[in-house]
Amino acid sequence: MNEILKVNTPDDFLSYVGAQSRHPLVGVIDFEKVSPIPSSVNSYKVYGLFMHNNIPNDLTYGCGTYDYRSGTLICVAPGQIGGREESGALIELDGWALLFHPDLIKGTHLEKEIRDFTFFDYQVNEALHMSEGEKSILATLMRQIQTEIENGEDASQKNILIGYITAMLNYCQRFYNRQFQTRKVENSDILMRFNAILTEYFESDIQLDRGLPGVQYFADKMNMSPNYFSDVIKRYTGENPSNIIREYVMRLAKNALKSSGNIAQVAYSLGFEYPQHFTRMFKKQTGITPKQYLKNSRLG
Repeated sequence: MNEILKVNTPDDFLSYVGAQSRHPLVGVIDFEKVSPIPSSVNSYKVYGLFMHNNIPNDLTYGCGTYDYRSGTLICVAPGQIGGREESGALIELDGWALLFHPDLIKGTHLEKEIRDFTFFDYQVNEALHMSEGEKSILATLMRQIQTEIENGEDASQKNILIGYITAMLNYCQRFYNRQFQTRKVENSDILMRFNAILTEYFESDIQLDRGLPGVQYFADKMNMSPNYFSDVIKRYTGENPSNIIREYVMRLAKNALKSSGNIAQVAYSLGFEYPQHFTRMFKKQTGITPKQYLKNSRLG
């Protein structure tokens, strides 16, 4: 098995590909200046944005093999592994890369906000495909960061770097939103598959063994990351998939309560481990308890 390159700092990767390090916590690579580069499988403890036009089709990213036709921007976060098995051959790459260490954003607004950029946890088939104009915007920001770190450190540099990085991430979010918008047919199919799997789950009584389904279950069924799946559903419906699941369960619950009138029996039949959990969710979703719902139904 090939040795994994540990990217504990930006410099670990910059040194490996032959790029010059200018800052201990931030690194920018212009691949045209260092390509061809040796291949490697990388274990990241840094954030990274890799923007390419031509990518080897056996490049791994997340859980699978990267298809360059599916996107031109790959985002990685600490704890992830990706790259290409070392074969001794050099890889021709173009484009840019930005790597920054979590310590750079420690104690800043971006430390909290970065959790909202869910694309860092997207899978291989969910990478961003950008227009030439979009790629130009990100490349310009990477050049600005490169120029800033080449000018040397001063009291303002950290805030300036974080400002540029925040702008890049916001642009990435905008471009992903555009991609979601332009793939309405594909997203509509995802929603239909979600509804079909949700219906089949309860019609097949899977909940009796596995309990209530979570977002991970549906994402796995559709070969997506939970974040990407959630973002698609939310942007298409305006609701989180977890809420759609709960609303579906409540519809089943209301019908079952009217039929049996036995709260505990209904709770277990829907996959709740305890009737109290069912009562808690029912009240949160409807504003009344199952007992009150039954009483109102009889009065009606």
